[in-house]
Amino acid sequence: MTPEPGNPHEAEGVLNPASGFGPDGKLYLLPRLVAEGNVSRVGLAEVELTDSVPTSVTRRGVVLAPDEGWERGKMNAGVEDPRITWVPRLRVHVMTYVAYGPLGPRLALAVSEDLSSWRRLGPVQFRYQPGLDTDLNLFPNKDAVFFPEPVPGPDGTPCYAMLHRPMWDLGWFREGEGVHLPAGVTDDRPGIWVSYVAARDVEKDLRALVWQGDHRLVALSQHPFEELKIGAGPAPIRVDEGWLLLHHGVTGKIEGPWEPQQQKVSYAAGAMILDPNDVSRVLDRSTEPMLTAETEDEKSGTVPNVVFPTAIEEVEGVRYVFYGMADTKIGVARLDRSAS
Repeated sequence: MTPEPGNPHEAEGVLNPASGFGPDGKLYLLPRLVAEGNVSRVGLAEVELTDSVPTSVTRRGVVLAPDEGWERGKMNAGVEDPRITWVPRLRVHVMTYVAYGPLGPRLALAVSEDLSSWRRLGPVQFRYQPGLDTDLNLFPNKDAVFFPEPVPGPDGTPCYAMLHRPMWDLGWFREGEGVHLPAGVTDDRPGIWVSYVAARDVEKDLRALVWQGDHRLVALSQHPFEELKIGAGPAPIRVDEGWLLLHHGVTGKIEGPWEPQQQKVSYAAGAMILDPNDVSRVLDRSTEPMLTAETEDEKSGTVPNVVFPTAIEEVEGVRYVFYGMADTKIGVARLDRSAS
């Protein structure tokens, strides 16, 4: 998918899509559409298949716009980088997205039964956790996505779990404030965390999804392709070994937190296997990237040298990964299991 000439909603790119199958059985992407001034919306696009392979899209309009005050900042604005998880037990698609409001990027949730009509649940509220020595609501956050089924919480209770990525440097907001790390964390690079909400509460009222608690660190940067930061990608997939999580790793130099087009960075994709009995525990992870910026569309764009996976779907028994290309276009890659 590439920006449509003359479409003001796509003047600065189409990127980082969510995905899902609609009630009609068709596969859809929900891309981030970026208008002039870095104002983002979430669109809907039907995926066209050629011999069961995703090859193009047909646009079906905008399904989420920055209609709420907390989604509209003056420097940047909008609803960004959606991730969607189909949760069979709830019979809804759960969208996590970044609401770029007056205080920067904050996580928010919406739900839908058909991918077209979305009901906002509101901004995510992180419950206070004794011993963490901080309030997660103070910090910008991105890269959130839910598991598709309940998993064991810290006390063994079935929970809906959300992966996310807090960012600890508050200097952008208050000059001189700098980094505030939670208790027990010594690495200030943004990493992957998980928070939980009891399944019984959500199944009584979907609005309980916004009240996330029992926060746990999952993973920090470990390998060279992740030296600056990491973040979760598409919704985890259950495989024989555990939960397969694709993630992105970033290298290079970041000089300012909210102007990625001015950064000298490279994004690559790796993978982790999370323990099905404790999703905060990494059983294994890739030491080398699985996907790097190699094509011209991946190396040249609003932010060069970026591949950013955000969705996985299965078509005729084959898994396809949809990803942002240089913050400008959307690509697709085939995900295969190796023979070894």
